[in-house]
Amino acid sequence: KLATEFPSEDVLLITAAPVIKAITNFKQVSKTLEEFDVEEQPSSVLEKRYPNIKVIQSAVKHLKSDERKIFTEDGKEYMYEKLCLCAGAKPKLIFEGNPYVLGIRDTDSAQAFQKNLAQSQRIVVVGNGGIALELVYEIQGCEVIWAIKDKAIGNTFFDAGAAEFLIQKLTVEKRETPIECKRTKYTTEGSEEEERPTAASDELGSALGPDWHQGLQLKGTKEFSHKVHIEILCEVKKIYLQQEFIQLQRTSLTFPKEEKNVEPDEVLWPIYVELTNGKIYGCNFVVSATGVVPNVKPFLDGNNFAIGEDGGFKVDKHMRTSLPDIYAAGDICTASWEPSPVWHQMRLWTQARQMGWYAAKCMAADTLGESIDMDFSFELFAHVTKFFNYKVVVLGKYNAQGLGLDHELMLRCTKGQEYVKVVMQNGRMMGAVLIGETDLEETFENLILNQMDLSAYGEDLLNPDIDIEDYFD
Repeated sequence: KLATEFPSEDVLLITAAPVIKAITNFKQVSKTLEEFDVEEQPSSVLEKRYPNIKVIQSAVKHLKSDERKIFTEDGKEYMYEKLCLCAGAKPKLIFEGNPYVLGIRDTDSAQAFQKNLAQSQRIVVVGNGGIALELVYEIQGCEVIWAIKDKAIGNTFFDAGAAEFLIQKLTVEKRETPIECKRTKYTTEGSEEEERPTAASDELGSALGPDWHQGLQLKGTKEFSHKVHIEILCEVKKIYLQQEFIQLQRTSLTFPKEEKNVEPDEVLWPIYVELTNGKIYGCNFVVSATGVVPNVKPFLDGNNFAIGEDGGFKVDKHMRTSLPDIYAAGDICTASWEPSPVWHQMRLWTQARQMGWYAAKCMAADTLGESIDMDFSFELFAHVTKFFNYKVVVLGKYNAQGLGLDHELMLRCTKGQEYVKVVMQNGRMMGAVLIGETDLEETFENLILNQMDLSAYGEDLLNPDIDIEDYFD
């Protein structure tokens, strides 16, 4: 966006990764909903398309905002007129520095995970967001103990009802064949042959695309397809390596079966996980899928940035940080303007793309001294994704975020087919969750955006016999 706004200026992209992430197959599904793939491409593709872009492959060592200089790890320095920080976030690992604890954030860590899984009989997955959900669903031939701190799965995206609807998919033995993935993958030269060290949490990598697990063989050593046991309302208390555990002289549990009596485990595992509910399970390794933290560290030293509660750089409605001519976008920033009543920030690919595009527009407007309106994509929170092979659309305050007790929910559910939930406040629609092929996203998007009073329709709003799309067309 910057390269097109300023065709005669130099635009530098400083990145630690040898490849860039490109948006492909972009599709505007509705006013605010968009679908796209994220593809890794060699940086030369970008430089060919925009002759004024120069990609510099090196990590940033230091930022001197008072001198307007960026210093890179390879010993070079670069002056800037305007700077936008888009360094994303890094995985929040439950335990740093343990070789048996893997975080999944980028393509390298996904490959390390795949390699470990191929030799595994049991793993423990900790976390309850999008990556944990996808992972648990995709893994075959390996026992999975899934530890979540909430009552129900997928708490970031769903309420307990939606979780109940999805969970049936976990127990089905026969699996649909996944749709063939059309993403091209580029790797750094030579990386295939070399042994990759296990991805450490502080190593940099670009976040995975929305269909990251496609094309990975997520299969363990056992012959069955799917075995998942969920431990709810618990977190990891402690992790023991095999030797430490033997010295403890405590018992660990076998994989729980239908009967209530859980037996002590005879097998010796490389690592043991003690949960806050008192249970201990042995496993081959632990996947930490417990969210991300904004990657602000490389830029803090000597610069007085205002930091948000979630650890990101605070940005105003023009994506400006608290320091002059420094902007931020994506996972690294914290939106600190007064948001629209039906928008909130969430560290997702869709928002990263929108923020990056809008930040470039703001940088251009500020440079030319023009005024600029807030981008429409910040009017309504809208995200479309896939979980358990279902299409999932979340709109507005889909989990009644920030609405307190002053709201009501309406539900419609057809087992194995669709799940529709709307969040209402004073007769107006504030949010919705749509799972399955409901075809309601555009209608609901409009109803949330125009805040029409729907009290007259009552329960009929979700009546399957009424063609609501047609009605509100």
